[in-house]
Amino acid sequence: MGDRCCQAKASELSKLKKQQAKTLWAVLSINIVMFAIEFGAGIRADSLSLTGDSLDMLGDALVYASSLYVINKSVKAQAGTAFLKGSMVFLFAIAVFARVTYQLFTGASPEALTMGIVGVVALLANLLCLLLLTRHRNDNLNTSSVWLCSRNDIIANTSVLVAAALVSLTHSLLPDLAVGLLLTFIFARSAGKMLSQSWREMQQV
Repeated sequence: MGDRCCQAKASELSKLKKQQAKTLWAVLSINIVMFAIEFGAGIRADSLSLTGDSLDMLGDALVYASSLYVINKSVKAQAGTAFLKGSMVFLFAIAVFARVTYQLFTGASPEALTMGIVGVVALLANLLCLLLLTRHRNDNLNTSSVWLCSRNDIIANTSVLVAAALVSLTHSLLPDLAVGLLLTFIFARSAGKMLSQSWREMQQV
């Protein structure tokens, strides 16, 4: 009876990990494609919010890749990877802040139309990612941290669209800079949460 129960649980766990891997491969592919699109558009349009959001896409792609790596690893390995994710997100916060400073001194005005179009595409892509990841949100620390990254993307995408509308109305670069600062805050806050949670996990195992 006990052996059958253990075998059933092992089978369920194996099935769950396969489902997680399939989902992670899907969202990894989406984020790699969107990073290339947003980064290129952000450079051409002189948009800080788009380039910042593209870095977020790249960061998420790295997060998903690391999550795939630890999907069959121990809890300690998953906690260590979650800590690495938090560190990467914090570095992206610093990178976006540096870009804000640079943009402030150059004074280049972003193209609102490009910001809006690419922002909508990015939002739809991230909504799809969030939908795919939601079913695994509470599976473990690994998938929980991945879901958190995806949720932050929705906030960032919405901010880009708001910035595009305000840039179009005011013909000023200030809304784009404001979104850059907002993204910096979101990245730093998310990084702090992941770092503290993963650190507690590592201390317990």
